Amino acid sequence: MEPGNYTQISEFLLLGLLEEPELQPLLFGLFLSMYLITVFGNLLIILSVGSDSHLHTPMYFFLANLSFVDICFTSTTIPKMLQNTQTQSKVITYKGCITQIYFLIVFAVLDVLLLSVMAYDRYVAICYPLHYTVIMNPRLCGLLVLVSWIMCILNSLLQSLMMLRLSFCTHFQIPHFFCELNQMIQLACSDTFLNNLVMYFAAVLLAGGPFIGILYSYSKIVSSILGISSAQGKYKAFSTCASHLSVVCLFYCTMLGVYLSSAATHSSHSSAVASVMYTVITPMLNPFIYSLRNRDIKRALKAFYVKETPHGQLSKD
Repeated sequence: MEPGNYTQISEFLLLGLLEEPELQPLLFGLFLSMYLITVFGNLLIILSVGSDSHLHTPMYFFLANLSFVDICFTSTTIPKMLQNTQTQSKVITYKGCITQIYFLIVFAVLDVLLLSVMAYDRYVAICYPLHYTVIMNPRLCGLLVLVSWIMCILNSLLQSLMMLRLSFCTHFQIPHFFCELNQMIQLACSDTFLNNLVMYFAAVLLAGGPFIGILYSYSKIVSSILGISSAQGKYKAFSTCASHLSVVCLFYCTMLGVYLSSAATHSSHSSAVASVMYTVITPMLNPFIYSLRNRDIKRALKAFYVKETPHGQLSKD
């Protein structure tokens, strides 16, 4: 097909998760509830870490950054979905779609990189406890987060610019509730070889690389824990990384499940439903995973609540 036969469309249709009109109010209420829980839960983590000086450590600094990224990650997709559900409109503009892809890639990859940085932090804390404060100094922590942001922004910018070179003919219906990069590439009627090459190369480098780093860190952590003589010491060492390990497993397992189910069923709708797990469920569960088993976070949340209690109530004591 010659380039002259292509037409650049100005908008797409997001088909969403359900087509039945009578189920739309239920879907709206469910996703609004999950979105609010995600925002307020992660916001509480950020406020508790910021307000408690005992939590001004590398581990909680990275956790606060992860919570901020999770808020941004869900805010990239859910508000637009809620708007479309409420207005019964499935339209998203071409510019809006490219913008959504840009921010979605930024925060999704940033999630992966921060999880790998947190694994490195736990590796240093358990394997080199006497040198922990020297190695994980504030400068290095800030540098790790800054480099992660720069890598994500540059990667997302490249992917978005690559999308601009594609042309779309008649296929403008996206079988998803947000503009997903792979789905958009499949809809294009121009040559997508370069886009696929860049996308898969970035996935291997920015998702596979950190995952290998996480596996290496935890292999060393497990080896160090097994070398501890007392059972209490083993439990204490493992408990410091149990929450992070749970989040890593949840994030990677849900993402792997999405793409395996998509490849097995060849159904775009099944992929859209499965993607709810890592775009909505995982960010919503992260605050619960980190707070329910973490005494420091519980204490900080309690102190923050007491601090916010009206002065009139305190004056009665």
